[in-house]
Amino acid sequence: MDNSANPFASFFQAGFECSSHRRRDGVRLDLIRATGHDRHVLNDYRRCMELGFGTIRDGLRWHLIGQSPGKFDWASWRPMLEAAEEVGLQVIWDLFHYGSPDCVDQSAPDFPERFTDFALAAIEMQQSISALPPVVCPLNEISFTSWAVDEGYFPQVGEQRRGWFKDQLVRTAITTAKAIKQQWPKSTIIWAEPLIYIAPHDQRRPTIRGAKQNLQGMYEAYDWITGLARPELGGDPSLVDVIGWNFYPHNQWYWKGPTIPMGHHGYRPLSDMLIEMAKRYRKPMFLSETGAEGTAKPSWLHYVCNEVRDAMSRGADIRGICWYPITAYPGWDNSRHAETGLFSTVVADGSRHVDERLLSEFQVQRELFDQMRSEKRLAVGGRGY
Repeated sequence: MDNSANPFASFFQAGFECSSHRRRDGVRLDLIRATGHDRHVLNDYRRCMELGFGTIRDGLRWHLIGQSPGKFDWASWRPMLEAAEEVGLQVIWDLFHYGSPDCVDQSAPDFPERFTDFALAAIEMQQSISALPPVVCPLNEISFTSWAVDEGYFPQVGEQRRGWFKDQLVRTAITTAKAIKQQWPKSTIIWAEPLIYIAPHDQRRPTIRGAKQNLQGMYEAYDWITGLARPELGGDPSLVDVIGWNFYPHNQWYWKGPTIPMGHHGYRPLSDMLIEMAKRYRKPMFLSETGAEGTAKPSWLHYVCNEVRDAMSRGADIRGICWYPITAYPGWDNSRHAETGLFSTVVADGSRHVDERLLSEFQVQRELFDQMRSEKRLAVGGRGY
């Protein structure tokens, strides 16, 4: 990996849960507020930097910023921008992490233009405070969002026809990315899509065909944005600088069946999945989200890092791994305590406890990646001697 070309300040990154959508029962989530990150952002950023996370992933809350049509109130975001600048952190800003203002109709024909106006205004605000070029994820998980609307996990948006909302989101993505690149040519645009595998539960032809067809949805967002398919949407490879993949322990399952556990004969190695995507898209990649819960956290990081190194040794251009979320958080559906992060919830004195076992594994993995980079530099520099 050529560090000089890496758009990220650090290989390991920390992600803050920033979902702000409405649940199907109409309740508005705001995970930045629920985790206390809005009140403790400066301390959170300082702790990340102290522990070696020079790049983090965080988000805007459009539902607060754009409550009035045509007007933007940056009061909820400005302290985060100023904290990042004070600490010296690079931030990948999620502009749309599922939630939009109630005054915005995501199904309307003008939604791509309305979101683009918001995105451009947001980057202008970021650039007025930060000297760093913008690094943004315009829309998080297009594939998951459209699936959630189709299945009724998110509230219904617009038409009843399955799949139409993915068209709407991709059109929005393309419109926004073109506008960003026109105004800020040196910006880095990343996307974050689920990396999944769906296996047939038996070897009958209809089952194999069904699993394969179901898996095709994973490719569509990137295929359409890059112009590999659906060229009428206007996609182009220049609209993607880094391809992000969100990968968790539950991201593999049998078609119409249960989750496939790691270690099971049907479980597909992460390294093979990354190699497939490297060949398909020929772009730098990173794990934009990965993580596990409870006592599984260190072993999951160990597995993921080994698989990433294997994929890199086989030629995949992988630029980073983002642990997501970096703090414990209340679950979307029932507010249960999810102990997924390196950091705990905020305790009485305003600090967060650190998971020492997970931190120790991070330190081991940093050394292994540093060693891998050193060996590669030596191999390149020593060629011919």
